[in-house]
Amino acid sequence: MDSQTITAENVDEKIIYNCISFSYLFWLLGALYVIAPVIAWILFLRLLYKKLARQPASRISISHYVWVLGMWVMLIALVVGHLQFGLGTGKLIKSSIGWAKGWALLAIFPLIGCMPIRPEIIYRASCRVCKHTVILFPVFVMAWAVGLPSTLYVSPLSIIGGPGPEFFSVSLYEIDPGSGVPRWRLFTPWAPALGMLGNLYFIFALQEKNQKWKRWGLAGSLLMILISQSRLAIACYLALIGFFATLRFVRSPWLYLLLAPVMLFVGVIGESLITKIEQSITAVKAARAGSTRVRQSLADIAVERWMNEAIYFGHGIVERGPHMVEYMPIGSHHTWYGLLFVKGVVGAIALAIPMLITFIALLVRLFTNPLAKVGMAILMLLGLYTFGENLEILAYLFWPGLIVLGMALRAEEPEDVYNRAQNLEEA
Repeated sequence: MDSQTITAENVDEKIIYNCISFSYLFWLLGALYVIAPVIAWILFLRLLYKKLARQPASRISISHYVWVLGMWVMLIALVVGHLQFGLGTGKLIKSSIGWAKGWALLAIFPLIGCMPIRPEIIYRASCRVCKHTVILFPVFVMAWAVGLPSTLYVSPLSIIGGPGPEFFSVSLYEIDPGSGVPRWRLFTPWAPALGMLGNLYFIFALQEKNQKWKRWGLAGSLLMILISQSRLAIACYLALIGFFATLRFVRSPWLYLLLAPVMLFVGVIGESLITKIEQSITAVKAARAGSTRVRQSLADIAVERWMNEAIYFGHGIVERGPHMVEYMPIGSHHTWYGLLFVKGVVGAIALAIPMLITFIALLVRLFTNPLAKVGMAILMLLGLYTFGENLEILAYLFWPGLIVLGMALRAEEPEDVYNRAQNLEEA
């Protein structure tokens, strides 16, 4: 394959390539939150059609079915939670739509990875976004320097509903309330989410074969991580560097079986470790401890109410927290606490099992399938961010990683599926 000229060759690739490449355009339109679920369900229907018509598509693996089952259990837990607390039909319908735009994507996009789509298309499109970030960043800095409004406008598309107006707003910058210094979230709803996306693009940039695009990808992804000022993003970045560096020199899968939990643990404690270092260096960084306090309070409230009120199926919906946590939703900033509060232990298990099965499936193929290495890095990224974000809320941003993860789980190499589809079209 010519690494210099990679272009989308079929409808599926064109949809994915353009939706990633034009991220900033969709952000300006306030449509970024809408695009992901729309293309997810469209491409899912196309996959079903291909399967029924016996057109080229990779076999769906057991791991794919486990994700589908897990996310289906999420919906069941949601319904039971609503019925237990008598939340009414209206809220049940609204929450079900939210499930279709959130948790369902964690099953649908890996399935889409079974279609004739090359991962190189996603790598190149992501590097384009990184290039746009590097070029546009001086504009965002200038906006802060001259005192322009931090948020220009909120898109009228917010009328369709979502987690909050920040998912539809065009923000040039924001001021950290603790330190008073600027930070940037660009086309994401908050700065730490930008750090997460920067880490995903870092994984993709390392796979890019074209050196020019690779440099753009590495520069843009690192810029996203730094300007987000997210401690978890930095910890994850270091963990990914360690993962890929180790991968170059060690060929035994047993080492990764031992190292994966260690890297996950390092990523989890990395935020606290960085916080302690920051607190000991400058008062500005010490102010970030306020964020840690709020996170811990949210976690404590979520666990206490889960254990005392709704152990098995949760409360069904997110609830607003008290003043001590700045009225943030209970269980936010943490996938597992959020799951326990909203969907109970059933919901937590529904996510834990697919992640565990995926880890085992990738580990077995780590040295026989090159894409399994990328899939393992993506899984590690998602695993780390379950301790700092709610995955369902940000699925509309990291969906390209879910597609590549699905490619890594399928039974055939992406090139084989793609070439078979091309030969059929030519015939």
